[in-house]
Amino acid sequence: MSSQAPSPIAGNLLTSPIGLAIACYTIWGIVPLFYAPIHAFGGGAIEIIGHRSLWAFVWAGGLVLALKQWPQVRNVLATPYLRWMLLLSSLLVATNWGVYVWAVTSGHTIESALGYYITPLLNMAAGALLFKERIDNWGKAAIGLAVAGVVIQTMAIGHIPWVALILAATFGSYGVVRKHLPVPALAGLFVETAYLVIPAVVYLVWLEGHGQGHFFAPSHAFWFMLTGPVTVLPLVLFAFAAKRLPLSTLGFVQFIGPTLTFLIGLLQGEPFTPLRGVSFAFIWLGAGVFVFGAWRRLKAIKPVEAN
Repeated sequence: MSSQAPSPIAGNLLTSPIGLAIACYTIWGIVPLFYAPIHAFGGGAIEIIGHRSLWAFVWAGGLVLALKQWPQVRNVLATPYLRWMLLLSSLLVATNWGVYVWAVTSGHTIESALGYYITPLLNMAAGALLFKERIDNWGKAAIGLAVAGVVIQTMAIGHIPWVALILAATFGSYGVVRKHLPVPALAGLFVETAYLVIPAVVYLVWLEGHGQGHFFAPSHAFWFMLTGPVTVLPLVLFAFAAKRLPLSTLGFVQFIGPTLTFLIGLLQGEPFTPLRGVSFAFIWLGAGVFVFGAWRRLKAIKPVEAN
């Protein structure tokens, strides 16, 4: 008699792993909408990053306290190697945040979406170069299509899409660092934000002291404080869902984020020429090949069910 594992979409969609993954990438995809009001009342990219670091630290600390993960945090802080590596990952994520916030508040939202489309393909290439992971023909095709898309995008906008490349490189590198650290997701995030919070607070105090800050108005404070849960909650949802979903499912869901960001850029009226459309067609095809290849690999290694 064969046994069959329950479907990941069984049960309540809102609380199932697939539902949480969709929620995670949906939040990441609509993040530009949270920054638009701040930009409208004069908040700049660096001020947003300062508040994002501060309130992410507050929320991460609150969740560590609520979930009783202080022992994990103490273990990290007691290990010099982990402290240094999380300092590196905090610098990578801070760079990623800074470029992303600047992009979505400066008319480069579509280009930022391009960066997150190519991130999983860049991760695949990094795995082959750094960890000698084997890339099958589907993976090579996906990477080739992504490279073609970036080249065409360069032709379409008249310069190298550095926003997309920096976002992909920093987030991809961040993923590589965190993947190989024996650190729980939330404890690691708390330590990363702890590294960022002191310079963030110093900058914000200086900004307000010189009359250039925008925090001390009720509506302004609300939007700045909202950057905390918008940063922390998707990472918590991702950490939960990633352990419970097949790679092929997560590989498909992850493209929800840049797709929503891309649509927001279009609705905001960013230029989208036919040549730029061709470049995204290559990227989307590469993403599709990536998901299909991941599905085939998962199917190939699926264990034979016991009779």
